[in-house]
Amino acid sequence: MKNINSTRKLNNGVEIPLFGLGVFRSENGGEVENAIQYAFEEGYRLIDTAAIYKNEEGVGQAILDSKLKREDIFLTSKVWNEDQGYESTLKAFEKSLERLQTDYLDLYLIHWPVAEKYIDTWKAMEKLYKEGRIKAIGVSNFNQHHLEDIYKIAEITPMVNQIELHPELAQPELVKFCESHGTLLQGWSPLMRAKILDITILQELSKKYRKNIVQVVLRWHLQKGFLLIPKSSQKERIQSNANIFDFEISLEDMGKIDLLNCENRTGPDPENFDF
Repeated sequence: MKNINSTRKLNNGVEIPLFGLGVFRSENGGEVENAIQYAFEEGYRLIDTAAIYKNEEGVGQAILDSKLKREDIFLTSKVWNEDQGYESTLKAFEKSLERLQTDYLDLYLIHWPVAEKYIDTWKAMEKLYKEGRIKAIGVSNFNQHHLEDIYKIAEITPMVNQIELHPELAQPELVKFCESHGTLLQGWSPLMRAKILDITILQELSKKYRKNIVQVVLRWHLQKGFLLIPKSSQKERIQSNANIFDFEISLEDMGKIDLLNCENRTGPDPENFDF
């Protein structure tokens, strides 16, 4: 965790950046393109998008405009719920590539565990992986029983599970289960939609470490071993979010943050979503 270019190794040997930019709710066109430009200038190399974000075109254009080598960028997208199933996943993947103006993805995820579809979706993703169209495949918002279904039939073990993770939803049992199977955790909503700003202990630790609350929480994520994709379209915030590699939270203070866990979600529950 030395700097923004630090990586972790996935279970297939591919290196994934610890830290990247999420572009959820970044508007297609100028907003997302500018955000990615700011991120690249700051040293970010992982960009996380999804078909449902409706900004893959802007992401692809930003990558082309950056003049960076494609192999130096780690690009993630996700298959949306209505496109799940074997043949429809293959088609959705091709459409994502067209919008992103690339011929491969570094990571492709199943966005949500749609009942009776995610097994066939996974088989399609394995096919794309074997063909070399994707460097790594994984899932998003999968609980343990969803993953157990995948593990039973998988020829290739999911490399990443992207889930809601923050101090009030640390999901320790799911984290332990994923780690035991070599599946890395990547957190979305790491800042609890700004609700972390109101938590007293985080305010105190912010003063102690002379970092803002967001930086303290993002550092907690890294020290927990989670991959991070905080989202922002503002240049100053993109810069600030990345300024977390020059301090370390003590074990005692990590424990204090851990005690905030109360299984409080800010987003949908994977056991009960209707989209």
